[in-house]
Amino acid sequence: MSIKELFPPLEPYNHFLLAVDDLHQIYVEESGNPNGAPVVYLHGGPGVGCGDWARRFLDPDFYRIICIDQRGCGRSLPFLELRQNTTEDLAKDLEEVRQHLNIEQWLVHGGSWGTTLALYYAEQFPRSVKGLILRGIFLARKEDMDWLYQGGAGQFFPEAYEDFCSLLTAEEQKDNVSSYYKYLTSSDRETRLTYAKAFSSFENTVIYLHPDDVTEEISDEDVAMATMESHYFVNDCFLEENQLLRDAYKIKEIPTKIIHGRYDVDCRPSGAKELFDCLENAELTYTISGHSSSEPEIIDALIRAQEDFKEEVSW
Repeated sequence: MSIKELFPPLEPYNHFLLAVDDLHQIYVEESGNPNGAPVVYLHGGPGVGCGDWARRFLDPDFYRIICIDQRGCGRSLPFLELRQNTTEDLAKDLEEVRQHLNIEQWLVHGGSWGTTLALYYAEQFPRSVKGLILRGIFLARKEDMDWLYQGGAGQFFPEAYEDFCSLLTAEEQKDNVSSYYKYLTSSDRETRLTYAKAFSSFENTVIYLHPDDVTEEISDEDVAMATMESHYFVNDCFLEENQLLRDAYKIKEIPTKIIHGRYDVDCRPSGAKELFDCLENAELTYTISGHSSSEPEIIDALIRAQEDFKEEVSW
């Protein structure tokens, strides 16, 4: 059986900024089939934005593909605004977009942090969700954040973890994320850039089964990911502990495809199984891969999932 690849690059047929409150404007774009089955793509991070890559996971002949840059991310305005920026805010933004586009129900496609937001959104607005495609489950519990930033992932990438901790004192290393957040929100620009690069370099290493060399260049995405992630994680993602699994009964009948790398060091495979066990209409696929959506096995599973949804739900 041949491995599935991404769909060819395509350009959006519509894009706009939607004012969702007195501060934030959300970047929204539509591509694919204007009369097709609606699907919204939720990017990871938080902080990385959608970019052009997101459109290619879905069949543009069948789906009306809606990509959204979450508050403070990508092309949304103001860039890197942390005020009025919580998980509840992001979910309400999705509802604003859905209603603005006159969509009754849509398929929700999320990866990594996008699975956190997708689950929260679906649990708050289950009638808005036709189905879920979830890649790289992140349940946003203390144990999940501690695993990533307090040494769990570092057992597999000890050199990267050593570099990550090297900018902090021994006392600061007792809570790496809070310590990084202090520097990432510093008034000194060079301090922010230095710590943003270290933060993003660690994460960009552990997401791959076969990591590439990390460049020395400091991009806007490095700064956005580090700052926005630390903002969310020092606030426990603005969720109660274990909230997503606790409330999973609200979405247990929604058709759900869960895809997770067997060797995902960023988000442990056990979280995917815990979620699967809470649902009644879900499929769980483990791939021989890490966390990143760019790995061939992950791409293959995601393409097959959206193909299955063409037939398995009533559009």
